[in-house]
Amino acid sequence: MSNSPAEEEPLTLSETDVALLEEPDRPWLTIVWDDPVNLMSYVVYVFQRHFGYSHQKATKLMFEVHHEGRAAVSSGNKERAERDAEAMHRYGLWATISQGGD
Repeated sequence: MSNSPAEEEPLTLSETDVALLEEPDRPWLTIVWDDPVNLMSYVVYVFQRHFGYSHQKATKLMFEVHHEGRAAVSSGNKERAERDAEAMHRYGLWATISQGGD
């Protein structure tokens, strides 16, 4: 029995294998979106309270939401992003999740 490359069977990949090869492992992001309802000071409070961010970092993220329309406020695995988005909803903020780099 020969092990030369010419005699080996071709490699076959499932759709999942192909998807994993095409998309590198990227973290999931929790995105908070701008809304006309919540005060800027309240958004800063939420970011400090939930994420433990400093006043400076929370304010920076709030201004990003305000000026850019959205900001990624946390990253990690999908479960963390989902938990953080649900927490933002409980605080009355509009949040979604997205896999990083989108």
